[in-house]
Amino acid sequence: MNTSASLAFKPQSLLMGLLLAFGTAQAQLSSPLPPGSSKPTAPAAAAGTGLPAGQGAGVHGANSPFAPLAPRDDVLAWSVLTDVKTKNEKNRILPVFNAGQLGMNGKTQRIQGFMMPLEPGKKQRHFLLSSVPLSCSFCLPGGPESMVEVKTKTPVEYSMEAVVVEGRLQVLHDDPYGLYYRINDAVTVK
Repeated sequence: MNTSASLAFKPQSLLMGLLLAFGTAQAQLSSPLPPGSSKPTAPAAAAGTGLPAGQGAGVHGANSPFAPLAPRDDVLAWSVLTDVKTKNEKNRILPVFNAGQLGMNGKTQRIQGFMMPLEPGKKQRHFLLSSVPLSCSFCLPGGPESMVEVKTKTPVEYSMEAVVVEGRLQVLHDDPYGLYYRINDAVTVK
């Protein structure tokens, strides 16, 4: 057996591991406040940004060293993407998209978010874009509704700051990795 081949990095394996970790660690990703406790008010920086108020997965934390996404009129709002219902079917949780989300399928969209690399190195051709920054290298910042898989035309330099990508959006009904959205042929936009 070729040991170098067995030790090769596989982005699909990482993605599956991240998604499986999310599925088994939902209790860890939810709010640490005990049931019945009042949630703290949203930080002033998040007010008016379209980001959900509160804490836990998919919410920009008040203690984050990164600024929340700056509002932009030229990008698709995360609130549109995250407004997804789900259904249980044959021991799987599947998305149920609304008419607006289905109408975006196959159309060019711009999305702003934080990169989650799926490949080694400074240049990325395949990564996840998240509505909030990573708070820990082993934790997912939110569920599949708050992430978009991105496949670019040319490599993009990894950044811990927010990036904007533009490409053809796919609305995924039954993705094997549990993702809801993908952008193909993406390019970065200033």
